[in-house]
Amino acid sequence: MLALHAHLDFLMSHLFTVVFFAFLIEAGGVPFPSRIILIVAATVVADVSELMRLVAVTAAGAVIGDHVPYVGGMLAGPRLLRLYCRLSLGSERCVERTVEYFKRFGAAAVLFSRFSTSLRLFAAALSGCGHLTYVRFITFDVIGTLIYAALWASLGFAIGDQVPELLDRYGRWLLVVPAIAFAAVVTSRLWRRSRYGPARADRLTSEAACSVPEHAER
Repeated sequence: MLALHAHLDFLMSHLFTVVFFAFLIEAGGVPFPSRIILIVAATVVADVSELMRLVAVTAAGAVIGDHVPYVGGMLAGPRLLRLYCRLSLGSERCVERTVEYFKRFGAAAVLFSRFSTSLRLFAAALSGCGHLTYVRFITFDVIGTLIYAALWASLGFAIGDQVPELLDRYGRWLLVVPAIAFAAVVTSRLWRRSRYGPARADRLTSEAACSVPEHAER
């Protein structure tokens, strides 16, 4: 319990900084349990105004992080994209699904991809390599991220009153939740890679994946 309280004290002392960097890291493609961190952080905010600040900080970290794959798709060649695919543990199926999303939904695909970790890994890269202008990309990315952050933060805020009771009952187990969540993310991505094969950078530049579709120019 002492270790748990030490972690909670650190979180409360650096609440917004921890959440910001958690989403910055994940948005850049590194597997990270940012959603769990956001929910936990939302349980300790004092009021609605702090909850709104938490949502804003979450969105800022995620949107800034999304610029890493966006700029990579816009400026870098297949070698850098291939490296990004490896570091993110993305599968071939993730690339195919993201391309399908762009063809079907256009700019709204960026918004929808926020709710799928695997799809979001390549949505920004595909936007950067020709699907969307920067203005359209950032607009839909901000909207999707704000909605995503508000939903999960509101969930944490809603159960905040139950936290003391949960700590008394399950305090020793709550320490391992972030580790389990991180392991689950990595395991899920490795399973997808083993089933569908690793993501290939050439998929991001082939089959007109990096050409601007008509609906993206309007």
